[in-house]
Amino acid sequence: MSPLFRAPRRRRLAAAAALLATSLGALASSHREAPSITAQPKVDATDFYMFRSYESGRGAFVTLIADYLPLQDAYGGPNFFKLDPDALYEIHVDNDGDAREDLTFQFRFRNTLADVQLPIGEKMVSIPLTQAGPVSKPKDANLNVAETYTIDVVRGDRRHGERSAITRAGGGASFDKPVDNIGVKTIADYAAYAAKHVYGVNIPGCGVPGRVFVGQRKDPFAVNLGTLFDLVNAPATVLTDPTKINAGKDDLDDKNVTTLALEVHKDCLTAGSEPVIGGWTTASVRQGRLVSGKPKAGYQTAGFDAGPWVQVSRLGMPLVNEVVIGLKDKDRFNASKPKDDGQFLDYVTHPTLPALLGLVLANGDAAALAPKNLPRTDLATTFLTGIAGLNKPATVKPAEMLRLNTAIAPVPRAQQNRLGVAGEVLRVGGVAKLAQARDLAGYPNGRRPNDDVVDISLVAMLGGLCVLNGDTDALGLNGVPGVPALTSPCRPSSVPLGAVAAQVHDAVDQARIPLLAGFPYLATPIGGTQAP
Repeated sequence: MSPLFRAPRRRRLAAAAALLATSLGALASSHREAPSITAQPKVDATDFYMFRSYESGRGAFVTLIADYLPLQDAYGGPNFFKLDPDALYEIHVDNDGDAREDLTFQFRFRNTLADVQLPIGEKMVSIPLTQAGPVSKPKDANLNVAETYTIDVVRGDRRHGERSAITRAGGGASFDKPVDNIGVKTIADYAAYAAKHVYGVNIPGCGVPGRVFVGQRKDPFAVNLGTLFDLVNAPATVLTDPTKINAGKDDLDDKNVTTLALEVHKDCLTAGSEPVIGGWTTASVRQGRLVSGKPKAGYQTAGFDAGPWVQVSRLGMPLVNEVVIGLKDKDRFNASKPKDDGQFLDYVTHPTLPALLGLVLANGDAAALAPKNLPRTDLATTFLTGIAGLNKPATVKPAEMLRLNTAIAPVPRAQQNRLGVAGEVLRVGGVAKLAQARDLAGYPNGRRPNDDVVDISLVAMLGGLCVLNGDTDALGLNGVPGVPALTSPCRPSSVPLGAVAAQVHDAVDQARIPLLAGFPYLATPIGGTQAP
């Protein structure tokens, strides 16, 4: 077991988690996180999940979920929220710790206009809507725009590796994407309709069939955006009262996202005897776009894209580009690859967020909440290497990505600790009792939809790992290539929060977000109209 769990202290970790939840519990994982991506919502990744499947009978599989196109309103007609046919959506897996993709799953989309027309007098006239009547099945004749996609698996470099098409279990390499949840008059039973778009798939090089679903889902992230972005504009009497855990407003409660969900047998993702994999999602567009002043008749004809692919979105660990990377480098981070993450190291080892929180929450004292152990190698283990004994590969190049130990068994949702591994340490009462732990399958060991990643991640940001360890190099990072040597002790005394005792929450409970019991796990999207 990781030395992270050496000498845990319930009171101190609770205090760190409390203030972290208070300070930034409302930040969305990666919704509109960088200046340039706000102008390209169709390729804006909002969340990335990677976990051992906890659906009954599917425990040998890993589910990878990449969500795109944030803040969708259910009433977003007449066009709704189709993905970009001129973009490339990818999920990458590193299975040898070298910060380079070994497997890439590439999704490409096609939107085909049927051009449904109605007789108006003596003329046939094209309708202005996505649908011409009720819809209940894939390829429904009433769909005016049919959304389809293909998936390739690339082994090796994403652009130059060996590429093969993923096919449907019944044959064919094209998959239907369900239209968004327009409302009950168009789609009487959206859950049943969407379920018809879950496909068994054959993945070249993998002897076990997997599953795929692409379509609109209820946004699974719980966020009190307005209150917390307004300099934590909430009274402490609410944030410190456990009975008011749902007193705040979840600003994503009425929002949808578009999900790319893929389930793959764990043995098809790992290499050799190494059980730890790293994962991240990206989106790329063509380098050049020519906008026409006189679009032709058809569907999406106002522009022409050409040139090589250029990456414009990247997401692995939640919150990194949101609250760790400096504003001037957010676009650069979205265009970067994990192998080049050394350029962002200062943001991890010398974070500004604790000082900013001191300015806001501690009467303008920028140092009040900032741990003293600089450089912050305790953060490097969370964001760049994985935690020794939990999800750190045997050999690893420091790089930002979500890491999952596929050898750790999944846990049913009803038994999951929403605070992940740190919460489980608290539940059993310390490292000495970890044999009693029920759940080590949560964030930061991968990420499940139920994990409260905001609380967990920000515990690390404000020194929660130091409070747990009470040790100069408890995380075992000294000597790791690419990580600077620790010059200041990582001990409880170096963390201003260490003496604080409180039980605080962000007034929005992540664990109450509705989820499905099985694949694709994220709940049915909110419809434009509801059943009476």
